[in-house]
Amino acid sequence: MLNETDREKIRRAFYLDRKSIRQLAKEERRGRRTIRRVLSSSAALPRPRTRLQPAPVFGPYQRRVEVLLSQNEHLPPKQRYTAHRIFEVIREEGYQGSESTVRHAIAALKKTKETPEVFLPLEFDPGQDAQVDWGEAWADIAGHRQKVQLFIMRLCYSGRTFAMVFPTEKQEIFFWGHVQDFYYFGGVPHRISYDNLGTAVKLIYDKTGKAGRPRQEVKAFVAFRSHYLFASHFCTVGEGHEKGQVEHGVGYTRRNSMVPLPEATSFEDLNRLLLERNLKEDHRRVSRETQTIGEAWEQERPLLLPLPGSDYECCQMKGVRLTPYSQATHETNRYSVPVNRARREVTLKAYPFLIEIWDGMQLLATHPRCYEREQDIFDPVHYLPLLEQRPGAFDYAKPLKQWRKGWPQTYHQMLAHLRQKWPDGRGVQEFVRILQLHQTYTQEQMEQAIKQALSLGCVHLDGVRYCLSQITGSASPQPAVAQENLDLSHRPDLDAIGKQPIDLARYDRLLKESW
Repeated sequence: MLNETDREKIRRAFYLDRKSIRQLAKEERRGRRTIRRVLSSSAALPRPRTRLQPAPVFGPYQRRVEVLLSQNEHLPPKQRYTAHRIFEVIREEGYQGSESTVRHAIAALKKTKETPEVFLPLEFDPGQDAQVDWGEAWADIAGHRQKVQLFIMRLCYSGRTFAMVFPTEKQEIFFWGHVQDFYYFGGVPHRISYDNLGTAVKLIYDKTGKAGRPRQEVKAFVAFRSHYLFASHFCTVGEGHEKGQVEHGVGYTRRNSMVPLPEATSFEDLNRLLLERNLKEDHRRVSRETQTIGEAWEQERPLLLPLPGSDYECCQMKGVRLTPYSQATHETNRYSVPVNRARREVTLKAYPFLIEIWDGMQLLATHPRCYEREQDIFDPVHYLPLLEQRPGAFDYAKPLKQWRKGWPQTYHQMLAHLRQKWPDGRGVQEFVRILQLHQTYTQEQMEQAIKQALSLGCVHLDGVRYCLSQITGSASPQPAVAQENLDLSHRPDLDAIGKQPIDLARYDRLLKESW
């Protein structure tokens, strides 16, 4: 192996003494390739390590790390396993080594190197600034994998972050996300920074189609901002780094709260899971900070603007005309209204997860909001008064078809019994009247009452009502009130009342007079 003295000797002989490579190879007893390699570099290069170093701690988990990295090819780009997340996974499986070992191993497995981003360090005053951004993620909701919109707000001083997921980025959702953030933070930041979101501003374009500097804020956003009295700041178009904290917060939430892909029964369930993970972050201490996120937030909370006395109504409100099927249409979907309370025109309020239909100050119906297209959302109870008038349509009514599939067996038994007893349609009408009790009683109470009525043989409306009164306790006997005997010794005429013999002749006289 050549040392620095040998390298210097060869270089001097070639460059100063003008010896040839052939002559040097003969004098130094080295190969010509070795001589050329020495001449081509001015410093000794480290020789590549040819023998693998033993890794008794990490070795058994190396294959597991390779498997996790290979899964990234099938995951959404923004929700892939990071080195830190892989370290947490194998640590739960028994790995006892350090995170740095895992990071070095992953770096060796990757063929490409990532260029690190460079940011300008900033410092914010408590309670003054927050940043808002949207991001995309994937989740399994009710057994269906779908793309969700991640709404993030981050306090710039403490770094406290609140995340929620929604089906879309509509304006009412944008406002509703703010309201939930304000409650989570315990107040309103003095200034909030945004991208140029279409729900907040309209960009002014010149004749060439390029966006100019002026912006026109949406009236609804101005009204929302006026309600909570915060100031807004919009970043330069295409310069997302101006709100780098929340940009980082979106990625951090995706990597740490949504990897692996979360499974939930509904958006409400998924947001509950995210809230639990948000609260855990209060115990985390960011690098180079002397206190945790929660401790910094406790200092920041008193300096936030107070919440107003009432919430902003975060909904899209419009007047709609009911269809002939007693439905109100919103975004191609139709929502049912009780047929006995239907009006020609009603007011529809679309909240992020709820649809309300009003007639002036009277609430007519509520439905879960549907984000699919051209769907009919029925409440079958809404159509029962009409079915009572038209029992022949009972088997074909679309609002009842899905409901009937989920009925317990006792419902079908009662319907069959009533149809057999009154085959001319009266049995269906009686059953429809029983179903209308769902407006007053819960599903569990109705199931129990119908089952009890069948067992007692009182298969009719009054029988079910009686069973419901027994279940709910509304007809339970009142406790007897202790009464003292009334002393009527001084009124013998009254004391004899109720003790005299019954005179049946009075009934005969009554009957004769009625003839």
